Amino acid sequence: MDISYIINQLGEDSNHFCKSVAPPLIQTSNFSYKDVTQLRKAIADEKNSFIYSRGNNPTIHLLNKKMAAFEGADDALIMASGMAAISSAIISNVKAGDHVICVQNPYSWTNQLLSVLLPRFNVETTFIDGKSFINFRKAIKKNTVLIYLESPNTFTFELQDLKAVAKFAKDNKLITVIDNSHASPLFQKPISLGIDIVVHSATKYIGGHSDTVAGVICSNKKMIKKIFENEFLTLGGIISPFNAWLLLRGLRTLPVRMNFISESTKQIVDFFSNHPKVDKVYYPFSKENQQIKLAESQMKCGSGLVSILLKTTEIKKIETFCNHLKRFSIAVSWGGYESLVFPVCSFLNSKKKSNIPFNLVRFSIGLDEPNLLIADLKKALSLL
Repeated sequence: MDISYIINQLGEDSNHFCKSVAPPLIQTSNFSYKDVTQLRKAIADEKNSFIYSRGNNPTIHLLNKKMAAFEGADDALIMASGMAAISSAIISNVKAGDHVICVQNPYSWTNQLLSVLLPRFNVETTFIDGKSFINFRKAIKKNTVLIYLESPNTFTFELQDLKAVAKFAKDNKLITVIDNSHASPLFQKPISLGIDIVVHSATKYIGGHSDTVAGVICSNKKMIKKIFENEFLTLGGIISPFNAWLLLRGLRTLPVRMNFISESTKQIVDFFSNHPKVDKVYYPFSKENQQIKLAESQMKCGSGLVSILLKTTEIKKIETFCNHLKRFSIAVSWGGYESLVFPVCSFLNSKKKSNIPFNLVRFSIGLDEPNLLIADLKKALSLL
């Protein structure tokens, strides 16, 4: 199924929408039926019916179809945040006494879920260096049920060999879950490599406009049905129809945005790689990345996230560098139209502990002209 069809046509029939080109926002909480028989039939298949928007809604249903198609999955669930999607995908597949294998240094709230919340229910997690496949073999236990991946990883973008991990998991009857937010469905297709469940923070590239928070789970119909009927309906991590409508709008420009961002980021990476004040560049397709061949084998190209290690450990100098950037906003998150900078030293005096070096700075390259960003970076780096 080609990308243009998914974006412009899949699930869209203007005859159902008063011949409108853009599908309308169905902003309703409830749906009525003309008789009990029809209502009973709808209740029997709530995932594909419209009863109450806590379960399903026409606007959200359309987005589900498109996201599943983008990931090459059978079905999808749109949720209120990326963390709602991550939590539901994991919780639906573990029980008391189970063991999870997770890559080290995952997204901070994923770490919170696995390290703090789930241990209260007797679910144990082993965190491993996922760059080496042998570590997955070493970590498996008799009670292991799930492997959680982030490829590329959150701050330093380590990769895991998705084909190898997926085969290992299937051989041992384990469920695999991956956060694919970094690459977007355009630049990496984990399901085609054998991964069972793909999750996204749709707040990032899928939305693309920094005006909504959402998450996505993509998998086979059996898995999505299980999550829908249990964690989704029970915990209520639902997205509003309006936010789903914003995500549909974001999908229209996803290829254009991602291709521009990827090309811009290549120029930024080249600039950093040749700058004397930069000690190291973290980017999957950087020439100095030891995993570049793996990146080329399972990703189409890189997105807009790049991190650097500055050649200073003085917090004041790092702050001066960030504070003097004019075309980068200092903020968390990433994946919107705007360019952002996030210094790890922000975690100082925070309850969130990090073992990532404090002189690491992460950038999210947006839709700014790359030459203007490079000029801004050059000027700020001169102050170090």
